[in-house]
Amino acid sequence: MASKQPSKLSGFVYSNTGWKYSAATRYALFLLLGIVFYFSLSSDLLPKRYDIKVNTTSAKEITAPKQILDNKAKLKAQEAAAESVPNKYEIIPIRADSLVTSLLDRIDSLNQDDLISQSDKVGIYKDVIPQRANDFILNFINSSRNSGTYSDTLLDEIQSVIAEQAYTIPEETYIKIPRLTSQDIIEMKQVAREIVIKLMNDQIVDAQTVRAKVAEQVSVSSLSQRTAREVTQELVRLVIMPNKFFDEEATKEAKVQARENTPDVFIEQGDVLVSKGETITPDLYALLDENGLLSNEVNYWPQFGLLLLSIMLSAGLMVFIRYSGGTSGFKYNNSQLLMLVLVFIITIFTMRLAAFLQTDVRSYVGFLAPVAIGAMLIAMLLDMTLAYFCSILFSVLSSIILNVQQNTVFDFTFGFFALVVSYVAIFATHRAGQRSTLLKGGIMVSLFGCVTVFMLKLLGGGEWNDTQTLYEVGFAFASGLLTAVLVIGLMPFFEATFGILSALKLVELSNPNHPLLRKLLTETPGTYHHSVMVGNLSEAAAEAIGADGLLCRVGSYYHDIGKTKRPFYFIENQNNMENPHDSIEPALSKSIIVAHARDGVEMLKEYKLPKPIRDIAEQHHGTTFLHYFYHKALKLAEEKGIEPDFTEEDFRYSGPKAQSKEAAVVGIADSVEAAVRSLRKPTVVQVETMIEKIIKSRLDDHQFDECDLTIKELDIIARTLKETVMGIFHSRIEYPEEVKKPKKEEGAATT
Repeated sequence: MASKQPSKLSGFVYSNTGWKYSAATRYALFLLLGIVFYFSLSSDLLPKRYDIKVNTTSAKEITAPKQILDNKAKLKAQEAAAESVPNKYEIIPIRADSLVTSLLDRIDSLNQDDLISQSDKVGIYKDVIPQRANDFILNFINSSRNSGTYSDTLLDEIQSVIAEQAYTIPEETYIKIPRLTSQDIIEMKQVAREIVIKLMNDQIVDAQTVRAKVAEQVSVSSLSQRTAREVTQELVRLVIMPNKFFDEEATKEAKVQARENTPDVFIEQGDVLVSKGETITPDLYALLDENGLLSNEVNYWPQFGLLLLSIMLSAGLMVFIRYSGGTSGFKYNNSQLLMLVLVFIITIFTMRLAAFLQTDVRSYVGFLAPVAIGAMLIAMLLDMTLAYFCSILFSVLSSIILNVQQNTVFDFTFGFFALVVSYVAIFATHRAGQRSTLLKGGIMVSLFGCVTVFMLKLLGGGEWNDTQTLYEVGFAFASGLLTAVLVIGLMPFFEATFGILSALKLVELSNPNHPLLRKLLTETPGTYHHSVMVGNLSEAAAEAIGADGLLCRVGSYYHDIGKTKRPFYFIENQNNMENPHDSIEPALSKSIIVAHARDGVEMLKEYKLPKPIRDIAEQHHGTTFLHYFYHKALKLAEEKGIEPDFTEEDFRYSGPKAQSKEAAVVGIADSVEAAVRSLRKPTVVQVETMIEKIIKSRLDDHQFDECDLTIKELDIIARTLKETVMGIFHSRIEYPEEVKKPKKEEGAATT
């Protein structure tokens, strides 16, 4: 086994050639990352100062380095806000139903007085009914004025509007009123009261519009007599009146409030203060001086400090990656480092977008920045340990970029918030097996982000502002959801562009509805069952040594897909049929058996499966020796009395040998599963001996020379496979006892 291993790519090892493993490219990428740090932080850390004088022409455009209060614009905004305030109306609960009831009571009382003639009653009604309506309104106005329920201005408006919209009962109606009996009036009371209550429940500005609905309401009522319906209709129209009135004082107060609530208007960061060629007036000079934009000296120390900070961040990341790779050197190739740089750029870009929306007043917008996006992507695409380290860098960057305090370099609040949500994101999603897990992780980030913001608010002391706190918590919650959405959208891009095989992609590929797996199941059910068993064995063994168990499982599903080209030449698919290898030359049999690895790779390429899956299919047999067909060929040559024109090398798989732990583990599990099928009720000793023999045979055959498996890991694999085999294959049916040993080897060789 090699003492020094090449660099790894998600557990796969390749030769150190090309730009992916170039040291110069690697350092160039870290230099690029340092440049990104420098320029992304320069606008926050480097002050801009200008050497200008009054009444001179500006040689350059001057922009605001921060928010500057614009008093003139604020006055204009206040007036615009006041003009935009709509008129305020007050809903007045007028009990018109009591008025119509009192009118009908008076009519009932007068109609029962036989001493008054009908013509006199008509005259009385003409005076009493309108007067009672007017008195009802006057009593309401006076009682409201005395109680102070409404302002005098509003009460005057009520009285004026009701008078303007007063209804006049037709003369002929008064003639009909004396004809009403007490029974008629009892029925009319109920109907009239219900109609008035129903119509007055609406907000009425124009009473005439509502009065037009009265006739329809009366016509569908329980009143049967024509006179009762006509009188009820007119009385209801009389008592229907407006109940929504313009409130002048409330409108004025609303305009005052609109002016007071108008937020300060700022000259935003980046807005032009002085255009190129513009004359510097005393007012402009004072504005520039107030905001620290004037200086006759150039100070390079801030630039030097920012340069040191950028170098520290980039170099710290480089050193961490270098030493986390152990004795094998850098753990990631340059393609992955390029992806890491891109993740940093994306994360910084999202921070800058949030910072662009921030102001001194709305600093809480910074909590909207999806700062956990970088940590989540790194944890899923590269490594959890690296993600934890990068989270520290993201927290430093966010504490600078999202800082709106001009007198400090770092804002602890945003830095601590970024660190917490990044760690939560890593914990919640680093083993994500489904896309929905990302959304659940985003919700966890939202919840912990809210708790963090609330905690910092409590610890900060000072004046408590419910609205401010609500905004901060709300934006922190939205940040987690935005993080999940962005990660879900970016994952396919990184997987496709950089050839990353994430756990999410592996789970998708393990779906039995994948066309290749359906083909495997329908055309070669024996091979399909074999592949599933190999997946169970290899996953357990890989996880025991810290390799990618999910990759082993999914790779096992596809490792024998090439057998679908000639399914009946493989023993697991030969149910109740003769073995076709018995009737063909050993060399041809060997070619058919060996071809399944190559055919599998071609099929996987055709269906665009990721390279790690194709590598397992190509490498799981390595360059192993097909004993059975070699000895069969020797025997045939001996029977024919001719010298063999072939060597052992002619009866080997074409390789390559396993280039990764995962490919080696799948190869071992493949042989173990095939061999176990020849055992009846395997005992611990039998299984242990068989597994050790298979591993030792491959080790002696130098099949592990090009991967980074250690002797200790091979021992762990053997022990794990023994335990798993005894759990899965305890009910295996043995092959017939007369089957010779070479047949067993054929079973192993042809898998």
